[in-house]
Amino acid sequence: MADETVTEPVAAITETVKALPTVAEQSAVFIDMFTRFSNRVTQPWSAYQVGIILVLIAVSYGLYRFYRPRVREFLGGSHGLPKWFLRICAVLNQRLWLLLFVVLSWATVFVMREATWPSRSYFVALAATLALWWLIVVVTTRLIRSRPVRQLVRWAAGIFVVLTLFGLRETAANALDTVALDMGGTRVSLLTVLIAVVSLATLFVVASFLSKAGSKRINTVEDMSPSIRVLLNKALQLTLYTIAFMIGLRVIGFDIGNLALLSGAIGLGIGFGLQKIVSNLVSGVIILLDKSIKPGDVISLDGTFGWITQLGARYASVLTRDGREYLIPNEDFITSQVINWSHSSDLVRLEINFGVSYDSNPHEVKRLASDAPLSVSRVVGIPKPVCHIVNFGDSSIDFTLRFWIRDSTAGLTNVRGDVFLALWDVLAENNIEIPFPRRDVTILSGAAPTSPLPSNPLPED
Repeated sequence: MADETVTEPVAAITETVKALPTVAEQSAVFIDMFTRFSNRVTQPWSAYQVGIILVLIAVSYGLYRFYRPRVREFLGGSHGLPKWFLRICAVLNQRLWLLLFVVLSWATVFVMREATWPSRSYFVALAATLALWWLIVVVTTRLIRSRPVRQLVRWAAGIFVVLTLFGLRETAANALDTVALDMGGTRVSLLTVLIAVVSLATLFVVASFLSKAGSKRINTVEDMSPSIRVLLNKALQLTLYTIAFMIGLRVIGFDIGNLALLSGAIGLGIGFGLQKIVSNLVSGVIILLDKSIKPGDVISLDGTFGWITQLGARYASVLTRDGREYLIPNEDFITSQVINWSHSSDLVRLEINFGVSYDSNPHEVKRLASDAPLSVSRVVGIPKPVCHIVNFGDSSIDFTLRFWIRDSTAGLTNVRGDVFLALWDVLAENNIEIPFPRRDVTILSGAAPTSPLPSNPLPED
């Protein structure tokens, strides 16, 4: 059994080495294609076509320099055109010289084929076809935001187009398929790896595009609560990416039934090492379903006060008034006490405490204090502010003033400060004193000082 385990990789490498001579056989096909192409290049009429191509490039570039600023100025104005149309025009304007070359070259090919034999326009038609395919590749890959990935896809698509136009696609595929590794009855070749990478990348790009389009559509539904929108967006993303992954496996010929063993291993790993991650994922689903918190809610949790900007699969993003953004795990919202200031209503009640001297009329103070917050723009009139006596203190009559606001996301300390200033102005206008602690010291005149020590101290031992 040990010998078989050792000899299996050796046999696989041996089979790979035996397949290498076939690569040399495939290269003979490339050499033959190159010879036929070079024979056609050496024909007398080929130089005329090269000259025509150079003239078309020069004319296209001249028209590009003349029309590009004018097209850009036209697109910058407001013409009532749809945004998607303006975006396409902006992308085409960046490649205007290539677009002009495609149009002029195909027009030249049509005229030459009508006036002479098709062989006299072979290279012009080849240049026009390459330019057309490259224009299509450049425009379509603009959907990819990552610049390195976009450049990689462009060059890969360009190589594929060139091989197809020269009739070398099957030959190149056979050459890549000969370089393979056989292990355990599974044959993995360079062609299989290339197909897997291209197919999965394409499917994931399509899934991402459909997910974003679906999310925009879901977010435009006004009758849907924010938590349900987030839940539907996450479910849509998970479904699309799962379907893309399964289709990609089927394209490369992978048996999906083999995923049963992999899923068992993943389940075992979840049971031992991924408990917190799974707990946060499940907690996130529960939060979205029971609507306890949602984007835009103002919450307080363990001394953190702010409003929720995003609900993710693993955490919730809470933005505070000082610009800090806390990423709180979803599990904390399930197991900890959360204060949701805007769960069922956006009204938030605040209160401030103050005191007045005993010389004041408490009935008048209550009336004036109840009207003072209404001068602050953020304080609502319904429910009305109220003022109550809460204590008869040592040097003041103590009151509490309660008022309501709707925009708690704009801050609480600032609105309290504005109400304090409004209360100060009202009390000052009505000559109502706000007392402060005072101590009176009375010195009695003519009194004999007292000695701190006794007149007859105890005798020493």
